[in-house]
Amino acid sequence: MEYQKKDAKAYAHDNMRGIWAANLTPFDRNFKLDEDAYRANLKHWIVDLKLGGLFIAGKQAEFYAMSLDERKRIIDIAVDVSAKAGNRDGSGRCGIITSCSDTNMDVVLELAKHSEKVGADYIVVHSPLLHFGASTDDTIYGYYEYLNDHLNIGIAMWNHPDCGYIMSPELCARIAELNNIVAIKYSTDRERCKRLTELAGDKIHVSNPSEDEWLDNIIEFGWKLYLCSTPPFLLQSKVDQRMNDYTALAFAGKYDQARAVRDSLNPVREAFRKSKPHGKPQAHAKCWQELLGQHGGLVRRPLLQMTALEREATREAFASCGLKVS
Repeated sequence: MEYQKKDAKAYAHDNMRGIWAANLTPFDRNFKLDEDAYRANLKHWIVDLKLGGLFIAGKQAEFYAMSLDERKRIIDIAVDVSAKAGNRDGSGRCGIITSCSDTNMDVVLELAKHSEKVGADYIVVHSPLLHFGASTDDTIYGYYEYLNDHLNIGIAMWNHPDCGYIMSPELCARIAELNNIVAIKYSTDRERCKRLTELAGDKIHVSNPSEDEWLDNIIEFGWKLYLCSTPPFLLQSKVDQRMNDYTALAFAGKYDQARAVRDSLNPVREAFRKSKPHGKPQAHAKCWQELLGQHGGLVRRPLLQMTALEREATREAFASCGLKVS
């Protein structure tokens, strides 16, 4: 951390910007973390793609299938690779936000304090999984208030339908008043995102993980942060960085040019979607990574692996999508 708790909002306002991607975790043939492959992927995302930041150990990364020590390890490695990359020829340091989400509050706090200790920039914690009708505003507010009171690091909220409920913009805005709540990954519809931006956009970064809507969100809502999913490294390569390009054009106010570049990616988006088997998002994304020259690897149970036919269909879709890799 390069800021004090009282300065978390101001620091995030100035530094938590641009395109942030959610990592996938490469597991080898024995389902062990492949540290060399992971480091190589991180270096590509940080040095070649120059992403603004990385969201480490989230759902895409299969955190629920990893031990506590493994979750800490992938956090440690990400912080280390980012630190070694440094200023990236004037692009600035790649930020690291670590997912400390868990059903057990002690685990959340242990991961959060570990993140503070090793030098992560922020943490993200998804809203609690609640049962028996306990998803009241006061329960959820109290959850984030407790985290705010016990931690120094800047905290991003994260709400998605998998939690069983969608937090209202009004509740999110109430939580946004807490002094080290700095952002939200709000995986919901644009109307809620618009409303929350109106209510609390001056206090926190509001974002959602839809790449399809990212440009419109910049133009219509004034968003400066994409937080975050896998498209930043699945729709781009070292020699074909159209997501980065249309984002830079939009930030510069060149909206027509940005739309043209954004729309040129439609064949890539369509190929990716059409080739994705139902119920296998991470396995498919890892297969696509390998076609890009990144390290994919296996998924862990309970997730299912790609079949040979599914992999072949993905190879054919990738070959015809027009994404340049060299």
